This record gives sequence, C-alpha cells and structure tokens, in this order.
Amino acid sequence: MNEINTLAEMNPATSEPDIKNLIHTIRGKQVMLDSDVAMLYHYETKKINQTVKRNADRFPENFCFQLNENELENLRSQTVTSSLEKENYGGRRYLPYVFTEQGIAMLSGLLRNKIAVKVSINIMNAFVEMRKFIAINGHLFERLTNVEYKLLEHDKKFDEVFNQLQNHQEAEFKQKIFFNGQIFDAYSLIIELIKTAQSQIHIIDNYIDDSILQMLAKKKTGVKVVIVTSYHSNLSKLDLQKFNQEYPTLQITKNKQFHDRFIVIDNKELYHVGASLKDLGKKCFAISKINDLEYIEKMSKIS
Repeated sequence: MNEINTLAEMNPATSEPDIKNLIHTIRGKQVMLDSDVAMLYHYETKKINQTVKRNADRFPENFCFQLNENELENLRSQTVTSSLEKENYGGRRYLPYVFTEQGIAMLSGLLRNKIAVKVSINIMNAFVEMRKFIAINGHLFERLTNVEYKLLEHDKKFDEVFNQLQNHQEAEFKQKIFFNGQIFDAYSLIIELIKTAQSQIHIIDNYIDDSILQMLAKKKTGVKVVIVTSYHSNLSKLDLQKFNQEYPTLQITKNKQFHDRFIVIDNKELYHVGASLKDLGKKCFAISKINDLEYIEKMSKIS
C-alpha cells in the first residue's frame, strides 16, 4: 500500500456532529468532499487525490467520483460548513471529487498516520447516523415531496381553471348594463375592447369628442382606427393631427345615416353601444354584442 505524507500528526479535533455536517447527498449517495476528507485526516487535498489516482482500481465510481459544474454550483449554494467556503474552487484546475462511505473506508487503509484510525471510526459512525436519520425520517421526506408535487399540480390546475373561466367569460359576453355613475366601469370595458383589436377598429358615434382619443391611445401599435361621426362632432383637425403623430392611424369620416352607436373590432366582432362614448356611465345604458355575420360584414365596410 502507498503511504501519503501528513501535514500534521495530531489528535483529531473534529467531532462526530461536525462530520455529519460534511456529508452531502449527491446522485442519490451520501458523500464527502475530497477537501473535507483531507481536512479530517490532516492531509493536502491534492495528496488525497493523487493517492486515489495511483490506486484507481480500488476506487470504482460507487467509491469515488468527480462532480460536474452543476453539482458543484448546487452544493456551493446549499453549503456553508464545508471547505467549499474555505477553498477557491474557481482557481483549481479540476472539479472536486467526492467519496462515498466505501471510498473513505478504502482510503483509510492507505493512510498510516496516528490519527487515521480514530478519524475513520468517527467518519464511519457519522455515515451510520446519517443512514439512520434518513431511514427514520424517510416517510416524512416522502410526504413533503408529495405535498410539494401536489401543490405544483394544484397551481397548474388553478391556472387552467382560471384561463378557462376567463375564456368562458370572453366567449359568453353578450350584454353588459351600466347604471348611472358607473363611469369608470363603462370606460374600462370600452378600453378592453379597444385593446383586443389586432388590425382595425370601426367606431360609429355621432357625438364623438376628444375623450375618445384617450381611450384609443390604449390600442395596439399599428391598429388602424376609423371613426364615423356626424357634423356635430367636437373632434378638431388639430386633435386628429396630434393624435396621428403619436398613435397612427386615425381617420375621421362624416356620415348622417346613423342614430345608434357601434364598435367593430377587426371586422369580426360587432358591439352596439347604448350611449355616446363621451357620455359613458352618466345614465343607465347597455353594451350588447351582435353575432349576426351579415350585420358584422355590412358595418365593417362603412367608412
């Protein structure tokens, strides 16, 4: 057997409870870092690893293996007691190795300093205690894992139900009645309709004013707006010019054919609005969705 030189010949200072803190679970195995093993035996880490390489046939992968980058980062994020905090692994030319209980038992046979036997006994006892702890609390860990899994499943189901309810509400929207004073709610609904447009919005309202511009500013970029109104409209050419500079494109046409108010979204959805958009919420009125394709097509062609 090959002997490796110690840094110091002294009594072990690390107690069994401390050793437990140096045991980690990686790849489903309880292991210790090469640097922690070296610290316990009072050897240099590189000497430990050199001995392993010289005796590679005695250290199969279930005795000793090298961490990958992800495993090292995960270990570093979870560990505050091991030598990960004491050594600069970024400066090492290789990723650290870890030893299983069998690997440490094999390693202890290669060490001949005075403290090796006592340290090995302490380490073996620590591994035994860890196995007992995991065995005793295994059902608890399993329950916690199951609870976490169920919570994730509940979150997914909640999202699905919420999306279905939201889609159902959108699909079932036929009519909304607003009573006197519900100004904010009425404006909010019109703005939500405006936001749904992907390409074009038609608004038919004889008494439009500049308040419509504040609502149309919420539309998606690139959505064209056509407002059909009467000669009584209070929307000036200057208002139109300023709006188009920032939120193109808005077009105003004059027409005497309409009494009621309508909104057409993307030539696909038609809404009848019971009040002028400038008077939303001032009196009781309703907004109704019209699903007749013939009417939608006719209203979409008006400009």
